Amino acid sequence: MGPDPGVGNWGSDATGSENSMTVHRRKPRGSWSLAVLLGGVVALAWEAGAASMEKSVIQIFNFSQQPLWESPWRWQPVRREGGSGFVVKTGQGLRVMSNAHVVSWSRQVLVRRFQDPRPYQAEVDFIGHDCDLVLLRVADESFFEGIPSVEFGDLPEVRSTVVTYGYPAGGEQISYTRGVVSRIELQNYVHIGNRSLLAVQTDAAINPGNSGGPVFQEDKVVGVAFQGVPGLENAGFFIPPEVIRHFLKDVEDGTYHGFPLAGIRLVTLQNPAYRRHLGLPVSGEFGARIDSIADVATTAEVLRPDDVLLEAAGFPVASDGTIVYRENRVAAALAFQQAQHGEKLSLKIFRDRKEMTVDLPVFVYQADRSAGNQYDRPPRYYVHGGLVFTPLSQDYLRTLGRDLADAGASELVYQLFYLRQEKPERVRKEPVVLGGLLAHPVNANFSVRSRALVDKINGIRIESIDDVIRAFGEGQGEQHVIEFVSRQGFECLDRGEAAAANEEILKTYGVPNDRRL
Repeated sequence: MGPDPGVGNWGSDATGSENSMTVHRRKPRGSWSLAVLLGGVVALAWEAGAASMEKSVIQIFNFSQQPLWESPWRWQPVRREGGSGFVVKTGQGLRVMSNAHVVSWSRQVLVRRFQDPRPYQAEVDFIGHDCDLVLLRVADESFFEGIPSVEFGDLPEVRSTVVTYGYPAGGEQISYTRGVVSRIELQNYVHIGNRSLLAVQTDAAINPGNSGGPVFQEDKVVGVAFQGVPGLENAGFFIPPEVIRHFLKDVEDGTYHGFPLAGIRLVTLQNPAYRRHLGLPVSGEFGARIDSIADVATTAEVLRPDDVLLEAAGFPVASDGTIVYRENRVAAALAFQQAQHGEKLSLKIFRDRKEMTVDLPVFVYQADRSAGNQYDRPPRYYVHGGLVFTPLSQDYLRTLGRDLADAGASELVYQLFYLRQEKPERVRKEPVVLGGLLAHPVNANFSVRSRALVDKINGIRIESIDDVIRAFGEGQGEQHVIEFVSRQGFECLDRGEAAAANEEILKTYGVPNDRRL
């Protein structure tokens, strides 16, 4: 009798006898039957677990209304948007976790249980726009009856499988998509726009409506689905357990502070000659140079430009400014994000040709708030003589659309995003732009109509909207002199005529008040 060609895959006792081959033929058949049986048991167990897990997944409806940044006293129409969430247990009780962007600018939030048509009213308990997470409180506590809270797992490994749960647009029933973890690194969080935190990339479909839904690995949540990349197929991102746990720990004291920043900029230190000049090992494996420090007084007291960062929070810092976190090479900024607001991090640095250990306190950084997207707080403004003044922000720039490329707009882009890096001493606390002009005879001869950054009014340097109000109020001359940054020059407004025309202008254009502060 000839050998079975399939037997070799199962192994052999190397006797080559017919009886031996027969035995090995019987083994795979029995093992296959057992495997089928066990596979069926596992499948049934998974289905039972999935049925339990899906009960924790919540459908969210947000009725939101955003301001018009070019006319900051006005609002866009209310619109309904959908998202997903899941039930978690916190120190304050059961809550629904989701993405901050799912409920931003909310006028009303409604939530629905799995397979339950009844809507329940919810409200924001804690929201973190920097990490795009939110906890919702449901007024009717009976909402949580029979719903299990989820348990969180660990950061999933690359190439492992995950399943996303949620309510994507285009259907009212819960949806499941399976995918593979393809990459783990720091990513820009689109919701805030100017912060990068740890994120996990997967090829599981993450569509509008999936946002805020849980990502499961086996029976534990290992992430929150939150964003995709337009034009990039089979690529979505979810927020990992590290960020979720940081958020939950932050709110334990009843206040959300946010992720702290050290305010340092690292650059690579791989040039052998430069390393030799500093007295570092020429091999170039560890140590990145601190190129600059933001206006963070506590950091400036501990660190200096040209210090070499060797280790942060126990993580060796490579010469390209990265660390290895759970077998993933990521930006060293992750080490600083391990701490909570106000905590200290232990750093090992190289200064004056010797190693030293320092403790660096880290805090939430708010000075660059206007460079990120604004949420839940309507824009400040002031109207005088038909001139509309409002803070420069990323949201205001977005209203310019294609005009963002013209000379005036490029100056605003530079002031908002690049001046802080090049000339931090010239950065204004709240840059103010002439956002628009409400036409009236008192301002008929103005050549500057909008999109101009205000430098001074009546000789007072404008650092914020409050300075605009003060400058107009303290003006003593016959004319108000308004100076603009760069090549926009200056304009004048008759002081008496402007004051007399204010009420008429506000009434004509339906502006409810001359200011919102």
